[in-house]
Amino acid sequence: MVSGIVTATLLVVFLAGWAWAWSPRRRRDFEEAARLPLDEGDTLGEGRENER
Repeated sequence: MVSGIVTATLLVVFLAGWAWAWSPRRRRDFEEAARLPLDEGDTLGEGRENER
């Protein structure tokens, strides 16, 4: 009985997270995050000389 409730709760949480991630309102945020490695490529090594 308890395992069924836990399974149903986890399924609802998973579906809510999936719906949140694929909602059209989040598209711009995810596109910006996907471009971060490309946009900051020229500043990749800056400041690392001082870490040694």
